[in-house]
Amino acid sequence: MILEEQRFLHEDLERLEQAISDRVAEEPRQVRERLNRDHQIAGFLDRIQDQSKRLLDIYNDADGVRTKEIQSISTGEPLKEFYKQLADIKSFHQKYPNEPVENLERAYKRKAPAEGEPIISEVDNMFTGEEAFGRFLDLTTIHELYLNLPGIKRLTYLQYLDAFDSFIPPQCNVKRPDKMTDQYFNYVGQLAQYLEGFMRRTRPLENLDKLVKSFEEDFVKAWDANDVDGWKLEAPPPSGGPSSDAISCADCEKEFKNENVYKAHLTGKKHIRAAELRAARQGEANGDSDRPVTSASSTLRLKERAIAEREYRVKRLAAAMSQERSDTRVNVERKQGMTERERQMELDALFAESTSTAPQNGDSDSDSDDDEKIYNPLKLPLAWDGKPIPFWLYKLHGLGVEFRCEICGNYVYMGRRAFDKHFNEARHIYGLKCLGITNTTLFREITDIADAEKLWEKIQRDKKKHKVDEGSVVQMEDAEGNVMPEKVYYDLQKQGLL
Repeated sequence: MILEEQRFLHEDLERLEQAISDRVAEEPRQVRERLNRDHQIAGFLDRIQDQSKRLLDIYNDADGVRTKEIQSISTGEPLKEFYKQLADIKSFHQKYPNEPVENLERAYKRKAPAEGEPIISEVDNMFTGEEAFGRFLDLTTIHELYLNLPGIKRLTYLQYLDAFDSFIPPQCNVKRPDKMTDQYFNYVGQLAQYLEGFMRRTRPLENLDKLVKSFEEDFVKAWDANDVDGWKLEAPPPSGGPSSDAISCADCEKEFKNENVYKAHLTGKKHIRAAELRAARQGEANGDSDRPVTSASSTLRLKERAIAEREYRVKRLAAAMSQERSDTRVNVERKQGMTERERQMELDALFAESTSTAPQNGDSDSDSDDDEKIYNPLKLPLAWDGKPIPFWLYKLHGLGVEFRCEICGNYVYMGRRAFDKHFNEARHIYGLKCLGITNTTLFREITDIADAEKLWEKIQRDKKKHKVDEGSVVQMEDAEGNVMPEKVYYDLQKQGLL
């Protein structure tokens, strides 16, 4: 049966390669579909590695079972061996009569869902609603952990998105968390764990183990070379200070103007811990092997290294996901400008999109059906790809504002741009001509029929008023040589003034 298992493994590898080829040829139109495809391909690649390992073990034949079976078939009685294996198969099926048979032809093909059933995707439960299938980061829980750290500067969520990978060195005299506490160690660990997990969920086809290993190797080199930002070992500061009257504490890097305050400071817990930490650093920086290093100092240095390693990993992971980070910041700013109703409508649209029953086949009929079943509950305008435009773009251009034009037959134009454009379109010009208006350029921004008629009548009256009278063209001259229009001449003559 070893040869049959060998044949089965070869067939399984070919089926897996064909399944990967079919999925690579697809062009998903949504992020959810692309992630689902990539995770399926990653699963197939893992199975290929497992099956190839089993196949190599068979070819290596460490226990000699394959060689023994080949010899029994080639040198012995073929029919005897055949009936022996047939008896084994029958006895197996008698013991397990309902054992299902694996059909490799259908094992890796995409299964079309039944009518009315939602499409179940393996990425549906991988992401939170805030992450939107890997488009944005969800650091709200990590932000709460940060706010609970003692001695930190409180930041809003937007500010935290810009500064979560900026770690202030412990030597700086600014408001900062105490980095040597277990609470801070747990916070940095969870932040690094989330970023690494997010990258694994959104990039299943990349060799992330190699990437993380390179981060660790780079950190070890930088740590050995004393080149890790914020954790460099420095020589002891020179004696004296900017003020000759001040008393300085080299361990805490502080100055005291009062000697009594300085003496009280020396008995504090912070000073004792800073002195032990500085002693450990000087021992490593100077390489003084003769000076004994206490166990407390070595423990502090090991804890420093663990914290620095996590901070270094967070910085490298954040740099590798700079695009997702900037998109997250834009998304948070956009949501802050939305009302609660708009947020709920957006979540409903996203949920309906994720649970839609559109078929996954690549034939033309299914594509046409998929285009007809686009979910658009907000009645948003369609973009160039036939899908509704984003809701934030809809609000930005004011497409939700209605402009009604009575001249166009009470037609409603959505958005200011469409309203301004329609004055030069055939519908509006035809409506003005039906009212007897020929000069359409003077009637921009006028949508009521009554206003248009009043303006047209006023224009006609002004034309008649300024129209030149034909009688005023004929000139008359009296006896004294005064020239005047004919109408004025006859009026003066009737009055006897000439």
